[in-house]
Amino acid sequence: MAANNRRMSGKKGAQVGSGGQRRRGLEGKGPTPPAEARKGHKKNRVANAKAKQVQRRPVARGRGGKGTSEMVVGRNPVVEALREGVPAVTLYVQQFIDNDERVREALQLVADRGGVHLMEAPRPELDRMTNGLNHQGLVLQVPAYEYAHAEDLANAAYDKGEDPLIVALDGITDPRNLGAIVRSVSAFGGHGVLVPERRAAGMTAGAWKTSAGTAARTPVARATNLTRALEAYKKAGLAIVGLAADGEHEVGELAALEGPVVIVVGSEGKGLSRLVGETCDFRVRIPMPGGAESLNAGVAAGVVLYEAARKRS
Repeated sequence: MAANNRRMSGKKGAQVGSGGQRRRGLEGKGPTPPAEARKGHKKNRVANAKAKQVQRRPVARGRGGKGTSEMVVGRNPVVEALREGVPAVTLYVQQFIDNDERVREALQLVADRGGVHLMEAPRPELDRMTNGLNHQGLVLQVPAYEYAHAEDLANAAYDKGEDPLIVALDGITDPRNLGAIVRSVSAFGGHGVLVPERRAAGMTAGAWKTSAGTAARTPVARATNLTRALEAYKKAGLAIVGLAADGEHEVGELAALEGPVVIVVGSEGKGLSRLVGETCDFRVRIPMPGGAESLNAGVAAGVVLYEAARKRS
């Protein structure tokens, strides 16, 4: 009996429990996830690779979209931009700037307008922002322009019960010409301007200034491919009228200007590009008894817009 007690006393004490691990191990783990979601599986690696390709793929910008922000640099340009109502986000003023008449006017214009941030910055910071341009202590940040969609221009006209009157620009690279055409479109009751996305003038601060504020109410649309955009207008029932020095029709004789129409203006030097010219339903010329070879693009657009407005009145 004593020996038995000794054997019992030599036993280990109470064993530590499993803490529920065995019980949880018996529980189910739910449905097996699909192969694409199982880490290390071949299909999972393929799915991850495809996701990375989508992330790297550039975003298509064929319809409307925003332009890029811009900096107006220098005292006179900044004051002129503010006078003309060019949209602005922030006016940067150099610390310890010489407070002349132009600086005071810029500050007053910002205060009167409201909604424009006023920031003071050291000269090295303004030098960095403008890539070393002669900013003279004033830098105005212009927001990115919000372009319309090409089809919006025609739809806006139909919503008003009017036939669309649109101007498309082919090879116009000077923002001042774009601004002048926007101004003419507004003056003669047009419904917008269409520009190509590449190798063409955009709605910069210079275009805003030349438009004399009309860019705020006359939309500018942007197309990835001008020829395709014109073909879409044609399918929608709009006549495509191109300006050309050797056009078959005189502008005053073209009845198509009375209805839904897109007037296409080319560059002064090269005129309409081949594909755009082939897309036009009519090619018209502006008679010039004085013998000039061509007109400035903005002037030519204004002449045809006037004739269209006269025929519609």
